[in-house]
Amino acid sequence: MKRWNDPLDAASDTRRPAYEAPNAVAAAVWRACIEELEAPKPGNVSFASAGHGMTADDFVASARCTADVLGAPGLSLGERVLGSIEATRAAAGCNTNLGIVLLCAPLAQAALTEDPGRPLRASLARVLAAAGVEDAERVFAAIRLAEPAGLGERVRHDVRAPATVPLLEVMREAEDRDRIARQYARCFEDVFNLGLPVLSASRSRWPRELAVVALYLAFLARFKDSHIQRKLGPATAESVRLEALELSGRLDPSRPFAESTGDLADFDRSLKSRGINPGTSADLTVATLLADHLLMGGVASCPGGSGA
Repeated sequence: MKRWNDPLDAASDTRRPAYEAPNAVAAAVWRACIEELEAPKPGNVSFASAGHGMTADDFVASARCTADVLGAPGLSLGERVLGSIEATRAAAGCNTNLGIVLLCAPLAQAALTEDPGRPLRASLARVLAAAGVEDAERVFAAIRLAEPAGLGERVRHDVRAPATVPLLEVMREAEDRDRIARQYARCFEDVFNLGLPVLSASRSRWPRELAVVALYLAFLARFKDSHIQRKLGPATAESVRLEALELSGRLDPSRPFAESTGDLADFDRSLKSRGINPGTSADLTVATLLADHLLMGGVASCPGGSGA
């Protein structure tokens, strides 16, 4: 079997962990997760900064098993989500990547099961529309297993009860209060319409790690982070959004690299001292990186891209 190695390994910091991916989709998931960890994103865990009771090693272990499951051919969308979270709990013992899995699973499914000649987003729309009640039930089980903070109870489609409608209907019900659910409901609107253009522009201005930070800050400055809002309320989420907007305005490619990283480190310490983790913005960052890798490599280049 051909192994898909990361082409950036040779040029990367020696801390980049090794992973032999079984196919191009698994390699793309792994690379997106590790690139996100390499970026010093304020408030999140990275190779540069632990936080919230977790370290980069926890996320590396999660990325390795998640890439294996998301890249495996022949699974349904719900099986990918639940299998990834089961593997993560066994490897890391905590919820490191529920949002990442929820966002990356449909992208991986589109790359593995759809017509390689169809555009990625069109394939994604078909995957989301085809997800049924069984997929919703497995996603519910994954959420219960991950135990995300601030979950709360819902009158309709509560994850503690059996699923009764297809997954897309569940996500449409939640889209106004959860940015990840909104991606399902709007066919990953934020990833394709905001994330990918920002990533492309940022790469022309910044070193690789800071380009990813600029992408992350674009999400954090544009929307109230769902993870913050769920845990700490809308006022805190809006306050952090405004802080991110101000910091984004101060980042300047003409300034010395150390000055930019110093500002980011200050914001990182401030957020973590307040117990604030912009997790949804980080999840959207990983999903954008994955979409970019799938597009750059071409869905047709992914083993199983035609359903084989």
